[in-house]
This record gives sequence, structure tokens and C-alpha cells, in this order.
Amino acid sequence: MKLFVLNLLFAIATLACDDCYGPQGSATHVRNVRRMQPDAQGATVKPRAPLEWGQLNFLQTTDTHGWLEGFAICFLIISTVLTFEIGISKSGTMGQIGVTMPILNMRHKASQLGVDLLLIDTGDLHDGAGLSDATAPNGVVSNVIWENIDYDLLTIGNHELYVTDIAYEHFYCFSKVYGERYLTSNVQILDPATGKFEYIGQKYRYFTTKHGIRIIAFGVLFNFGSNSNVSRIIQAADLVKEPWFLDAINYPEPIDLFILIGHNPVRLTDKFSTFGVVLDTVKTNRPGISLFKCLGGIPISDTLLSTIRLRPGLNQGFCETLGWLSLSGIQSSNFNGTINPQGVPNPSRKAIKVNATVTDTSTVPSTAASPSKSSELLYSRRYLDWNRLTFAYHAAGSQDRTFDYASDDQISDQIYGTRKALDLTALYGCAPKTYSLSCKPFGAEGNIFNLLETAIGETVVNPQRATTPRLIVLNTGIIRFDLVKGPFTFDDSFIVSPFRDAFQYIPDVPYAQASGVLDILNRGPVQKQSEPAGELTTRDFHFTPLTGEACPDGFYPHDSHQWKPRSEPMTRGLHRRQTTTLTPGLATTDDFGTDGDDTPHSRIIEFPQPQDLQANGSLPTSGGPPATVDFIFLDFRE
Repeated sequence: MKLFVLNLLFAIATLACDDCYGPQGSATHVRNVRRMQPDAQGATVKPRAPLEWGQLNFLQTTDTHGWLEGFAICFLIISTVLTFEIGISKSGTMGQIGVTMPILNMRHKASQLGVDLLLIDTGDLHDGAGLSDATAPNGVVSNVIWENIDYDLLTIGNHELYVTDIAYEHFYCFSKVYGERYLTSNVQILDPATGKFEYIGQKYRYFTTKHGIRIIAFGVLFNFGSNSNVSRIIQAADLVKEPWFLDAINYPEPIDLFILIGHNPVRLTDKFSTFGVVLDTVKTNRPGISLFKCLGGIPISDTLLSTIRLRPGLNQGFCETLGWLSLSGIQSSNFNGTINPQGVPNPSRKAIKVNATVTDTSTVPSTAASPSKSSELLYSRRYLDWNRLTFAYHAAGSQDRTFDYASDDQISDQIYGTRKALDLTALYGCAPKTYSLSCKPFGAEGNIFNLLETAIGETVVNPQRATTPRLIVLNTGIIRFDLVKGPFTFDDSFIVSPFRDAFQYIPDVPYAQASGVLDILNRGPVQKQSEPAGELTTRDFHFTPLTGEACPDGFYPHDSHQWKPRSEPMTRGLHRRQTTTLTPGLATTDDFGTDGDDTPHSRIIEFPQPQDLQANGSLPTSGGPPATVDFIFLDFRE
């Protein structure tokens, strides 16, 4: 599949490399993409207000997919207008922004306020960028960089389990670095040393925060089924019957709070969500103790704050949002901090009741016989854009001079050196225009799948059967990102399509049967059957793609011809002016309303796309369809 994507781009690369980076003359350009070098300006739109700090606070990352360099990737596809303003640090990397800098500052601020701050990640660390995907196995280099981040709780995603070598890398290496903090309550792997299935990480964690809150945490993956055969996912209905699980929720030591994290859909009513049965079991056994869950998209508390992206387009989040949630009112005899810290806003919203069902625990839990009643808890949440201005605004000592740490420079250098060693900036071609993943209707000019149909019909050819008519069916999920006007690099090949799927074929299939497969797939039965075994869809996580110039409503595109090569000083020949125009980006609605976005954005349109598409090659141009065809598909479908 990697070769296929490159062929696709070479087929449309009509510009010379120098032209791709733009003319060398003077130009006026409105900059919405910022490099974070010392003399560069950052994002222009700051957060709308300070964060509300509570007794216990959470920062959550998820679906980073190898984007440790942040949106330096997008700087290489310069013509794009991102869905939100970004910050890019020295040498085009984002080490300070994407790794330790905001964490260290936020922890310092929490300490000053006398409150607790927990950092959580819910998996999918690769399949989406060259830094993680250009190695064998995926993540073997990027995971080492990732391990600089001092997480309190982590869990595994489905992208860690497709490939055997990747799964073992997490078992032998990644899980050992984080130890008791890496939770895989329902994910096991075959240990070659014992011949038995062992948990990749820890089943649960009991710990006490700096200020005395006593917590038990679990990490639960959705009912994923496309994992390699060396791993095993325990169904949630079976998990809650495990003796160790029942022993854990009835832990003999005092518990002030249960935390359930997982790469799982946000809505408990979603068919893929496995949290409902887990939460019900906890509530039945320990009624009234507060519950908090962090899902694969955004942190939500007490199952009362499910999120809905107004523009769900892509089920890979690519570092698009940093989730923030705070709560106050946890009653604990062991707590020695501040419930409502002074000098900052505090949580003020009570839990709300939403669409309760038998398995949906989105109701206020029972308040019987508990010193920590959920009705006494107060909440706040925020969805933070991923840029330096956002982090500096919210962190202690937000001036740039005090915002950086020497360790962050080392990590930036590590990221930059790795990108250079992997040759990720190697230029393969230039796209003459932007092809959108979801901002154009299927079949419309500028939709990437139109290009895909044409490209695969021309390039997916068995040389020994080149003249044999063929029908090719593809899952549209192999495309993860817009193909953006301008330079196309080695890195971009992983961004647009990170998977290494191989083409398979069945020879001499009757045309009448082969031509009906696409309709069967898109009608649903096969897709619905395969979804639990493969990828969650956009309906489940409500993630949004980072989109290009053709997408935003009322927002004018940038032109890649006005940019210079990365190796040249960006100040030469450019007269920059700032913009305070509302930038396009994530627009979030959750059960608390529409005021959760940290930075206001204009909404981006999105159009539904089919689950599968079909291309053809060597079909006769006259005389009707052939009697038989070679039917071609990806090995993902086997």
C-alpha cells in the first residue's frame, strides 16, 4: 500500500520541486501557521479564558499517531489551512510543545495551587506519521521519545495490536517503562517464555495522589477483533466476572475515586462501547463512590459529559486536542490539599442526567451510604488547541523565557535528529491542488476518493494479467488525511495513508457477481460485521480531520507558491501581517453545551463518505461488460 500511495502522488506531481515551494520573490501572506523558533511569532488567537482548577484535575491525550513533532508535518505541506492554529518549534519540530513543556508547567501550577493534576493517555501511538511509521516495527523509535512524558495513567489502543511485532514491542519495552501506570485490564499477549497469555500491562492500579486522594484505575479497550493472533481482548462482559476484577473493586484499602480509562467510544449507547457493563458492575458493588472515565476521544466525568464533534470526519485524532477536566467536592478523610484553589476560577457545574438506558450509566449515581456523593461534585471541562500559545497561557510563568526547559530542547533535538535520520523530509512530488478527505461531497471535484479511483485503476496492475479486466474494491478508511496542494514528502506518504496493506486478487470471477460486491459492502451487512473487528468509525469517536484549503466555510485558501523552502530563512522576501479572523477548527458540543472549546473557531463543513469504493481497469469500452474479471481487494478484507 505504501508503494501505491507514492505512485498515486507521482501520477499527479506536475510541478518541479523548486516551483512546489513557491517563487523567491516578495509576497504578502497572512500567516495562520506559526513556527516556534525563538524569533518567530506563535498562534494569534489565544484561549478565551483561564482554566477552572478544581480539587482534582486531568489532562488527556489520545490518538497521537506518531505526531510527536506536532504540526511540523503540516509545515511541510505548507499550502494547507489547518483546522486550528498551530505552533511549530525550532527546526520544524514540536518537541517543547508536544512533549514535556506544558506538562511540567501545569504540574508546577497545580503544586502552587495545592491541587492534584493527573496526566492520562488512551492509546494509538502510531499509524499516522513517518516518525512512528518509517521504522520496523512501527513505534520502535517514537516510543522511546514518548517515554519522556511523565504520565500518571496510560492504556493501549487498537493500533498497538494489529501487528505482532508492534504488540510485542509494547509488551517487552513500552509497558516496562511505565510499569504500574500502563493499564491493559482486558488485553493480553502470548508470552513466548511461558507459553501462556499474560497481560501486556497491569490489570489495575491503586494509588494515592500527592494530596491524598485514593484511587483505583482500570484501562479497558473496546471489543476489538482485528488484533494479531498473539494478543487477546477479553470481552467486557467476561472481564467483570474475573475474580481479580471483583477483588480490585472491593479493594480492602479506602477508595475515594474510581477512574476508568480506555480506547473506547464516547457514548455508552454506542454499539462498540464496553464501558457500560464495567461501570454498572462497579456501581453495584461500590454504590456512591465517584466514577470518572477517560475515553478514547476526550475525558468525561461520571459518565455525564459525553462529547459530540459537530464535524466528525476521521477516526484518527492526530494530536488535535488536549482534553482538560477538573472536579471538586471529593470527600476524603485523607485529602490534604485545596478543594477550591484561590486566584483561579473553580468548577461550578453540577452533574446532569442524559438519556439514561439500562446499560447507559449517564445518570447521577446512587447517593446512598457514601461520603462522596456525585451530587456534591462540581465539574468543568475544556478542549484545548495544541499550540504553544495555548499552553503558555494556561501554565504557570507563561512568559516564553520561563516556559522552556533544557530537557525540552534535548527532546526537540531528538525528534529533529530522528526525522533527519529517517529522511522524512525527502520530497517525492508536488500536488497541483488539494484533494479533501471529507470537505467535498463524494464524487465532487476535489474529493480525494475521485482521485483514488482513477489512480488505482491505472496503477494497481498485475503485470502477468495486465490486459485482464479487473475490478478493485477498497475500504475508504485507508485514507487518513487530505492530500494537500504543494510538496509531498516521504512523511506525507504515511500521513495520507499509513497502512502497509497488500493487494490480493481472485482471478476470473463472473462479472455479475464481482460488480455487486460494492453495493453489498456499502449497504452495511459486511461492514457492520467487520467494524468491531477492525476500526471504530467516525460516528464512534467523533474525531475531526486536519483539513486543507478547500474545506472551511468563509475562509480563503493559502497558496503554496508563496512559501520558501524550509532550508531558507522564512523572513526573506515576505511581508507578514497578523490576522485576528476567527480561524476554522473544532466546534464541540457536549452534554454541558457548546462552550467547551478553549479557543473559538468557525465551523468546518463535512460530507459523509462511503465505506468502500470501486475502481476498474482494462474494461472494454464497447460491447458490454466482460464475462469475467479479476477481483482485487486489500488483505485487510481477508
